[in-house]
Amino acid sequence: MAGQKKIGVVGATFLVAGNMMGSGVFLLPSSLAKIGTASIWGWLVTTAGALLLAFVFAKLGKLAPKAGGPYAYARDWFGPYMGFQTNTIYWFANWIGNVAIPIAAVGYFSYFFPVLSDPVPRCIAVLLLVWALSFANVIGPSFVSRVQTVTTSFALVPILGIAIFGWFYFDPAIFKGAYNVSGQSNFGAVSSAAALTLWAFIGVESASVTAGVVENPEKNVARATLAGVFLAAIAYIASSSVIMGMVPNADLQVSDAPFALAAANAVGGWGGALVSLCAFVGAAGSLGGWILLTAQSAKAASDDGLFPSVFSKINKDEVPVKGVLIVAVLMTLAVLITSTSETASAQFDVITSAAVVLTLLPYIYSCVACYFVVERSHTLAHTGAFWVLTSITVVYCLWAIYGSSGSIVQYAFLFVLFITVFYPFFSDERRKQRLAKFTPNGTARASTN
Repeated sequence: MAGQKKIGVVGATFLVAGNMMGSGVFLLPSSLAKIGTASIWGWLVTTAGALLLAFVFAKLGKLAPKAGGPYAYARDWFGPYMGFQTNTIYWFANWIGNVAIPIAAVGYFSYFFPVLSDPVPRCIAVLLLVWALSFANVIGPSFVSRVQTVTTSFALVPILGIAIFGWFYFDPAIFKGAYNVSGQSNFGAVSSAAALTLWAFIGVESASVTAGVVENPEKNVARATLAGVFLAAIAYIASSSVIMGMVPNADLQVSDAPFALAAANAVGGWGGALVSLCAFVGAAGSLGGWILLTAQSAKAASDDGLFPSVFSKINKDEVPVKGVLIVAVLMTLAVLITSTSETASAQFDVITSAAVVLTLLPYIYSCVACYFVVERSHTLAHTGAFWVLTSITVVYCLWAIYGSSGSIVQYAFLFVLFITVFYPFFSDERRKQRLAKFTPNGTARASTN
């Protein structure tokens, strides 16, 4: 709209940072404690990689904005099969990753109700959150948006509070005493940490969607994306570092609410309670937006005929209700399969590792697509420089896969091969062959049997 007041570069920067920090990183300190304080190097490497990915998606958003994100870029530059593969992988990564958010939320709520630390009660509570936010999506995206706007501010309280004020309670001896407790080499430990910490930046590709409401989007979207990632990285690194110097490593490894544990150690039970409440509200609220994003990504591919048609069916409010409910059912199965984990942080580790590995392949395709987009509109020298940039980004993605759990990578590779057998049901060639069996007036040809 012509009279609409648009967001400046500063506002857009904090919007990007806030969106990432509200997506469920609250159990990462416990996961990283299993590696040790050497994980800080993993944060630094991941920050560099996330900035490279942010630049790639900002460039794509500027030169070739596409509805559907990584799926659309793979479809347009590599053909329908790669589009089908990318969407399927990306969709699975999204709904699997979504499960980590209510797990983190319930982990923090266990501060008030310790019984939620037990597998069965924790499983029931997680499922209640999944279905509550799924039905919120059925009500409509505007309702989910209002809920998430309020809850995201709660998510920032524990992250920024610990990152800023936790240094008054930092003990260097605690920090130095657990440099590498993983049993791996230092390189292996840092590689594992880089794979884990990438979870905190998943969703960086969604930042370019703000282009329509940003002033001078040709310049400011890229600036806001890069600056937003940088600000989020500072908060992540600062909060993770200070927690590892506030809480003994052995306690941190088994904690289902690491930010709350750090606050309680520092100022007492009221601090832990405040942080737990904010983390629970923030993580639970962000789940609604991620469920909607997952359903919409499936709808985009379904509209193109590269995903089952059930995902493109919408109600009067244009909500893909069946797609939302299918996502809820699949998330339920993922919760049940991983519910035997002893702690919420252990369950969180399995879920986030699988989501990160699956997401990296669409990221790699998007990097290569970005090179072709730049080649189409820039000079040879500029294209060569961008080839170097995208190649480094691809190497970073491959390294993050290398640092992931071997069994997770193995299953992800088998999954990528397995989905190939479903492509014939969505290929243009197969549809044309089927249409050839019908007469021009639409009547089926007589059978020769």
